[in-house]
Amino acid sequence: MLQKIFVAAISLLSCHFATAQVAAINTSATDTTTVVTEQEKKEPVLTITGSVDAYYKYDFANTKANSFTSFTQAHNSFSLGMASVKFEHKGDKVGAVADLGFGQRAKDFSYTDNGITQAVKQLYVSYSPADWLKFTLGTWATHVGYELLDPQLNRNYSMSYMFTNGPFSHTGLKAEVTKGKHGAMLGIANATDFRIPPDGQINKKFLIGQYTFAPNDKIKFYLNYVGGKNPDTSTVNQFDAVITAKISDKFNIGYNGTINSTRFWDGAKNIESQSWWGNALYLNLDPKPWLGLTLRSEYFSDKNNLKITVNPGGCNIFATTLSASFKTGGFIFIPEFRLDNSNKETFVDKDGAPNKAAASFLFATIYSF
Repeated sequence: MLQKIFVAAISLLSCHFATAQVAAINTSATDTTTVVTEQEKKEPVLTITGSVDAYYKYDFANTKANSFTSFTQAHNSFSLGMASVKFEHKGDKVGAVADLGFGQRAKDFSYTDNGITQAVKQLYVSYSPADWLKFTLGTWATHVGYELLDPQLNRNYSMSYMFTNGPFSHTGLKAEVTKGKHGAMLGIANATDFRIPPDGQINKKFLIGQYTFAPNDKIKFYLNYVGGKNPDTSTVNQFDAVITAKISDKFNIGYNGTINSTRFWDGAKNIESQSWWGNALYLNLDPKPWLGLTLRSEYFSDKNNLKITVNPGGCNIFATTLSASFKTGGFIFIPEFRLDNSNKETFVDKDGAPNKAAASFLFATIYSF
């Protein structure tokens, strides 16, 4: 059924955005006029980019037990992040990307894979039959959320609860359409984060989508969707919104809100849906070209105990993260302080006793090229 919906939607989008093509005419310096029947061919371009990162983290309760978000779960330890290299080859209409990562960060991102395939962050081929239309087949990072896997692309080094609880990536086929201030994406993919579906689950597919709107060059809106049946037979629908606004050359704001509704299978039927949701506000200030400051405030609600399972009754967490970025060339140094508060005794103190708050400090180095 999803495949039929996908094909029908792409057909409608293609009809709506179709434009006429005209032949280019070239007039020489003389009175002779020559009609050019072929567009100038562009030589394919290979671009190589990448990054490396490492960090040190200290939890003031002297424990690793207070870490419930991705990639920074160490305590009082110097830790490796990820060595990443991205190969991107672009032709006139066809392109390919091989984005590879090595290290704990990449391993956590590709948690459904084993061995060398955990190094694959993205691997896809794209085809653009027209300037306004692009098809992509393979594996790519999710369109959901404000934060990204590569550390140099984020303002904070630690991750939000919303990023941590996914999705991370999608493997399938998608079509992207752009028209002026509007954009749309529709795709069909394997279950979230699965490059290879588990045995017996190959017929379970997810529908993914995105609508974008940029009324001007300072404001952008993104409305995202992911939905389908997981390998554990639960049914998921997730809606996500991202807004970015440039207030001035030195100050901009980001917002991310998401809600995930899950219906589990009790052996005979899907039971009543349960949900988790969150909101995060990012205040980004760049007083100097070499200095950036970011305050992230996130409220994460897991009252149904779906993601943070230390409390049988679920919990709500308010997390505040203050990060500074000192930059020179491709090098970034980030000192960061984080305070997480819960309405339940979700964390532990120095003695290992239940506690409602947790505080940590880290510093990270990133080099990108």
